[in-house]
Amino acid sequence: MTAPTLPDLFTWLERSRREGEVHFDERQRAWMVLGHPEVSAVLGDPHTFSSDLGDLQPRQEDLDLFRRGNFVQMDPPRHDSLRRLVSRAFTPRVVAGLAPRITAVTAELLDEQAGEERFDLVDDLAYPLPVIVIAELLGIPAADRPVFRRWADALFERPEIGPDQPLTRLTDDRALNAVAPVLHEMNAYLLEHVRAHRETPADNLTGNLVRAEADGERLSDEEIIGFVGLLLLAGHITTTATLGNTVVALDEHPDAAAELRADPALLPDAIEEVLRLRTPFPRLARLASTDTMIGGQPVAAGDMVIPWLAAANRDSRVFAEPERFDIRRDPNPHLTFGHGIHFCLGAPLARLEARIAMESLLRRYREIAVDTAATVHRNPWVMLSPTKLPVTVVPA
Repeated sequence: MTAPTLPDLFTWLERSRREGEVHFDERQRAWMVLGHPEVSAVLGDPHTFSSDLGDLQPRQEDLDLFRRGNFVQMDPPRHDSLRRLVSRAFTPRVVAGLAPRITAVTAELLDEQAGEERFDLVDDLAYPLPVIVIAELLGIPAADRPVFRRWADALFERPEIGPDQPLTRLTDDRALNAVAPVLHEMNAYLLEHVRAHRETPADNLTGNLVRAEADGERLSDEEIIGFVGLLLLAGHITTTATLGNTVVALDEHPDAAAELRADPALLPDAIEEVLRLRTPFPRLARLASTDTMIGGQPVAAGDMVIPWLAAANRDSRVFAEPERFDIRRDPNPHLTFGHGIHFCLGAPLARLEARIAMESLLRRYREIAVDTAATVHRNPWVMLSPTKLPVTVVPA
């Protein structure tokens, strides 16, 4: 089977949209929700559309352990109490305070490429930068980052997933067996890390999570594992994708790259446009907890519902000329980081890292040319992100 490409995904989404902004897909065995207002409505109603898919998944100790603190897959009230505890340790002030370190790490990584005309932007910057920052934030040895990358590749590189596969394929025994060894290794590693912080408190995010308390409640070791694992994997991979996707987009639109070099103040808006057009996680999954309606369609309790962020971000009812890359787009109400109570807690960090890294790249190099023939992308039905991104650069 030929590996699906990014154009394949967008062609499929637009063809699917002709069947309605909300429609049932027999092959996927789920409701496709493609429109921006419809996706917003689903994500904004956690009582009707549950994030807890645990009943659809086989019972497996390591998966159950990882889920305990993964509030992305939780519903209120447990979601709210866990997120409140975590938010006390992962505050906007903590994130903003990372800017000098992000700047320094970016400089160190690019200094290692000094004199090189060609390097891999993912291997040499987009992957190590967020991993180093998050590992230091959590008090985890950054030297272990090859292990973290192996975990992420195993969990996010799913070549068998595509338009003809039912969504139940995500939750069956075969899919679980493929990642079970990774989950076991990751849980054991993180449990040892958390227990060490119980015994010897440290001034880092893990230490703050161990000490966090609200209304007399503290996080268990298992709950901390779920959040630390979520931040370590989803946190770094989102930044890696955003930074890689931004370089690819600017290579495809050299006029936009020239504008950014002339006016770096446009960079935050440019990154938002990349996030809209190349949504790292193209879709989410929800389970209807009661009979309801979406976009005029009757959805039964127990039905799988798939909010397609990548399609919502290209809804012509909300975005003028949605296929056009416009670094001055305003407003830009994309749904890349979600909506409602599950809005991505790590979004400010991903934006900060991408902005600082891109500022440094544009300042150091007057030309950054992507070798498109040698670029490798993930399966876009799982994630929109390059995994290999060779570039040729010309110093400024």
